[in-house]
Amino acid sequence: MGMNTLMSTDFNFPGQKSVYKGKVREVYTLDNDVLVMVATDRLSAFDVVMPKGIPYKGQILNQIATKMMKDTEDIVPNWLMATPDPNVAVGKACEPFKVEMVIRGYMSGHAAREYKAGKRTLCGVSMPEGMKENDKFPEPIITPATKAEKGDHDEDISKEEILKRGIVSAEDYEVLEKYTRALFQRGTEIAAKRGLILVDTKYEFGKTKDGEIVLIDEIHTPDSSRYFYADGYKERQEKGEAQKQLSKEFVRQWLISNGFQGLEGQEVPAMSDEYIQSVSNRYIELYENITGEKFVKSDISNLQERILTNVTDYFVK
Repeated sequence: MGMNTLMSTDFNFPGQKSVYKGKVREVYTLDNDVLVMVATDRLSAFDVVMPKGIPYKGQILNQIATKMMKDTEDIVPNWLMATPDPNVAVGKACEPFKVEMVIRGYMSGHAAREYKAGKRTLCGVSMPEGMKENDKFPEPIITPATKAEKGDHDEDISKEEILKRGIVSAEDYEVLEKYTRALFQRGTEIAAKRGLILVDTKYEFGKTKDGEIVLIDEIHTPDSSRYFYADGYKERQEKGEAQKQLSKEFVRQWLISNGFQGLEGQEVPAMSDEYIQSVSNRYIELYENITGEKFVKSDISNLQERILTNVTDYFVK
C-alpha cells in the first residue's frame, strides 16, 4: 500500500519569482518579499534524503513549528504571516543569518560525543569536568554552527570566530543570543507542561527588509530539537541507562543498525511499507506529545492539488 506522500513540488504561485529546494522544505519567493514555505514528507538523516517519504511528516513539522511560533511571538518576533494549508507556511522574506544558533541544556548528542573524545570546550564554551552523558549543564550553553552550503555538513564555530570573520556583527549577535536564551527558556517551560525535557535545539534567524531580526524556519520540532521524557529521567541517569527520547534519533539508530551512516559508498537500506508506516506513527506520537493535542490527519488523496488551491485562494482572497 503506497501511502500518498509529498516528495517534491513544482508550483507556480501568483507573482512567483524563484524557488529554493532544501533537504526537507521548498521555499517559493513571490513579489512583495513574501515567502511560501512548503514542508514536504521527505526524511533526511546523516545529511542524506531517504528515497521514500513519510506520510504526514510535512504536516506534522509545519504544524508544530506554527504552534511554537504562536506560543513565543510575545517574546521573539518571527517571520510567519499565515498557514493557508497544513503543509504550508507563508511569511516575510528575510536575509538569513549564516549561523544556526544551537543551544544545549544537557550534554547529549554531538556535545556528548565531543566530551567522550576528551574535549572540554565546544564552540569556545567550556564544559565542566566530571559530567556524564545526558547530565544537565549548570547553565544552557550556546554552541553555534555555520550554515553549510547544500551537501556540506554544518560546522561548529565559536562566537569569537563568528565576530572575527564578520559573519554576524557584534550588535546583531547580542540580539541572537538574547533571543536564543529566551526561546529556549520558553520551550523548556512548554515542554515541562507536557512531561518533557527540551534537551537541545537550534534556531535560525533572519533580518527583514526593515532591518528587524526575526525567528525563521522551524522551531521546537523533532527534526530540530531533542526531547527526553521527564518521567524517570533522574532514575535513568543514576543507573547509567539511556534516556527515553523524542526526536528522529530512532531513524538514525535504525539506519546505523542497517549499516548506513551517510558515508562514502554506503547504500541507503530499503524501507518496507510497514517500516515507513511505523515511522509515520512515531511522528504522530511526537506531535501529540509535543503539542498536547490530538493529531488530525489532513486529506492526502491529492496533496499537490490541495496545496495549490489553498495557497492560491489565500493570495487571491
